[in-house]
Amino acid sequence: MIPFRVDFVAGEPAYEQVVYAAKKAILAEKIRPGQAFPSVRALARELKLHANTAQKVIAHLTSEGLLEVRPGVGTIVVKLLPVSRGERGRLLKRDIEQLTVEAMQLGMSVEELQGAIADRWRVLSKRKVQAGT
Repeated sequence: MIPFRVDFVAGEPAYEQVVYAAKKAILAEKIRPGQAFPSVRALARELKLHANTAQKVIAHLTSEGLLEVRPGVGTIVVKLLPVSRGERGRLLKRDIEQLTVEAMQLGMSVEELQGAIADRWRVLSKRKVQAGT
């Protein structure tokens, strides 16, 4: 099972979309340091990618220092340094754009959108505290 979700969008390279989704999952610690990352075969099979594309994804994430290939063990997620503000912004750019477009289509003002986000943030933060995480 792949520990992240990819909603493929036509017109964008599959490789870039998988790298984006995997990076987001790693940086959000949905895949924790020391955990195994899916193999080339697993990525290719479950995401319906060509094996070369899956290999390219793993090579890219390894070159960025997010994964480490250990002979006899497999590919694992490495312990990360704190993520910079710019990197966080880049990772959320696609989601922010989609949310903004949908809000504009609904006729929301930027203030309404900000209020809705703030409300949701408070609800989720409260749940996180109650869950003890």
